[in-house]
Amino acid sequence: MNEFETLSERQRKHVLYTWTAQGSARPVGIQTGQGAEFTDHEGKVWLDFESQVFNCNAGHGQTRITDAMVAQAEQLACAHPAAVFERKAALGEALARVTPEGIDKFFLCLSGAEAVENAYKIARMVTGRHKVIARRRSYHGASMGALALTGDWRRMAIEPGVGGVIRMEDPYCYRCPYGLSKGKCGTRCATDLERILELEGPDTIAAVFLEGVTGANGGFVPPDDYWPIIRDICDRHGILLVSDEVFTGFGRTGEWFAVDHWSVRPDIITMAKGLTSGYAPLGAVGITQDIADHFESNTLWCGLTSYAHPVSCAAALATIEVYEDDRLIEHAAALDSVLKEELQALLAHHSVVGDVRSIGLLGAMELVTDKTSNTPLVPYGKSAPEGSALSTFPAELKKRGLHILVRGHMLIVAPPLCITEAQLRDGMRRIGDALAAAFN
Repeated sequence: MNEFETLSERQRKHVLYTWTAQGSARPVGIQTGQGAEFTDHEGKVWLDFESQVFNCNAGHGQTRITDAMVAQAEQLACAHPAAVFERKAALGEALARVTPEGIDKFFLCLSGAEAVENAYKIARMVTGRHKVIARRRSYHGASMGALALTGDWRRMAIEPGVGGVIRMEDPYCYRCPYGLSKGKCGTRCATDLERILELEGPDTIAAVFLEGVTGANGGFVPPDDYWPIIRDICDRHGILLVSDEVFTGFGRTGEWFAVDHWSVRPDIITMAKGLTSGYAPLGAVGITQDIADHFESNTLWCGLTSYAHPVSCAAALATIEVYEDDRLIEHAAALDSVLKEELQALLAHHSVVGDVRSIGLLGAMELVTDKTSNTPLVPYGKSAPEGSALSTFPAELKKRGLHILVRGHMLIVAPPLCITEAQLRDGMRRIGDALAAAFN
């Protein structure tokens, strides 16, 4: 066995893999990384088109982040949740600067799932209402409350979960849930919220939870008036609007947060992943001053041992500085047109590609049996049958040194924000080559 195989066997003996049957685990070999690339145990260089797990936004090998973590660990590596220290205060100030105007207070946790979990609890505590609304194909995290909010198939293994979650449809224009043609569906997916509220009773709904742009479930970019319509409906019924920006926050879409594209301020915003670029575990819940005022005289029933961990705070603050100093948010916005161009070329040249969509450095591709029926190669939530062309597609991508997510009949493009135009075009070329090898 080579070094990677030996290490994998050692690891498998005592450590579990996530989201998979252990016998079917497909581990990723990684030794070092720099920018948008990483190197495996055999010295092969890979283009990271998944940013590891959509979190390494600033890219690999950012010594400004690791140096800040080391300096903090040497000064103060452990602190009580109520502790006062400089990096904690500075992080609050930085988050208030980059989040949508009016988001002024932050609850610091350890992950995106915990951020959503705490947002869920805060919404119920503030409103006194018990039900929430989330979208049908959403993903909000792996903890019990976050999975209950999650709409996709990953919730099914733990059901029944937390009760009181109501579903609304996605802004999935390619496969309009209302049966309307692409480009003609308008904003039915937004205005239908009124009907749902009428049926459920608006005075029972604490919050509406929406991903800024749908992440790994398909990169659904909503119509321009979608978020403003939802904001207006929530305002009229006294319902909190929660933007889950765990996936799309910190530049993924070419803005600091996806809702910034539509100039909408949510009442609550959840974040993680790009907050530290994956260099340390950290999530955050941002809230408006009105919500914060509620907890001046009412107990905030949220907390955990490693709240605002010093090393994680230092990592997050340094990461935000990298985004600002290197203008990575602007860089992602500048590459928006490049990714769109490359995706459109794949759509034009490959019969198996039924639809593409993108915003900033987040792109999605749907693979279909033919473009007339637009039938997906596999049903939603299902894996490719063994021996099918689709089952060989991930292997073809790996042969070409491309680390990227293929989930069912969808492929998600999300490289680090520091990727160069040449690297982005090269990666898209590799996707085209892999499509030709697997499906022709």
